[in-house]
Amino acid sequence: MNFQPEIINWYLINKRELPWRNTSDAYIIWLSEIILQQTRVEQGLPYFNRFLHAFPTVKDFAAATEAEVLKLWEGLGYYSRGRNMLYTARTVMELHGGVFPTAYDTLIGLKGIGDYTAAAISSFAANESRAVVDGNVFRVLARYFGIDLPINSPAGKKAFSALAAELIQGQNASVYNQAIMEFGALQCKPKSPLCETCPLRSGCFAFRNGQTQVLPLKLKPGKKRVRHFNYFVLEQDGLVLMKQRPAGDIWQQLYDFPLVETSAEHYAVPGELQEKTAALFGRDVILRPVINKKHVLTHQIIYVQFFVLDNNITNFNTTASFKWLKREALVLVPKPNVINDFVKFYLTKL
Repeated sequence: MNFQPEIINWYLINKRELPWRNTSDAYIIWLSEIILQQTRVEQGLPYFNRFLHAFPTVKDFAAATEAEVLKLWEGLGYYSRGRNMLYTARTVMELHGGVFPTAYDTLIGLKGIGDYTAAAISSFAANESRAVVDGNVFRVLARYFGIDLPINSPAGKKAFSALAAELIQGQNASVYNQAIMEFGALQCKPKSPLCETCPLRSGCFAFRNGQTQVLPLKLKPGKKRVRHFNYFVLEQDGLVLMKQRPAGDIWQQLYDFPLVETSAEHYAVPGELQEKTAALFGRDVILRPVINKKHVLTHQIIYVQFFVLDNNITNFNTTASFKWLKREALVLVPKPNVINDFVKFYLTKL
């Protein structure tokens, strides 16, 4: 079978020059792998560069505050990744003497590092023979070998992992793993794969059987939760009120505005909105809707409405989670994307 040699030959000719490919430093590889989870290379590269500039070593990362990490992470989503990175950096300092591990069995015990990430770091940094299986690898294997098991089913994950482990045997693990992932990203793309120039097409099941738009199979996700957020922009004496979100929900520890969540969009439930708003601001408050947004997350769809309070609110009882901030300071605190966009593009117009 010429599968592995063809993949590697293609990679050596076509690979992208990426900064984490020019090192065996496990810390730098870890940075790239965590940042690129659920993120395209083009989007993740600026974040990688910012993080490496801010924290050139794991010691520097471990010394950071959570707010500093989340601010750098702002816009990437899945904010728990950033928190896990800080926890892991501190663990490396405490338990591993500041030397980032390269062995799979040690890496898998660190927070935020699963099978894929442990395999990637151990193979790229130490050439350990551990097969990576990400979305690109699933796609290449499903199409070439004609595997019709859903990639997100238990049986599918088991079958693909077993095949990947078999294929990496006898290979240069670092080169082969990077080659098959890059092949899936650039050649065997999700849509419009470049079959006409593919060196594997003669042996590819999907190409020979017209299945490139069918494979890989994937179970349909469950229905997303729909939520309705009503944000209130309060400003007095040049200060804007912001609130730090609690644990136990999305965007924990990030900053947004005072919020009322309703069962439907505000105009459909005026009584519910009025009662909840009155509990916060009093019954004489006057709301002016300024803009609405639809914000899509992996498991949730959030309909967001921003309101400005035209009357002067002076008796709002703040707690430790609320802060009055100057407008110019709003950019400094970590915020969800939908709040960040509002601050950048709309708040200055109000």
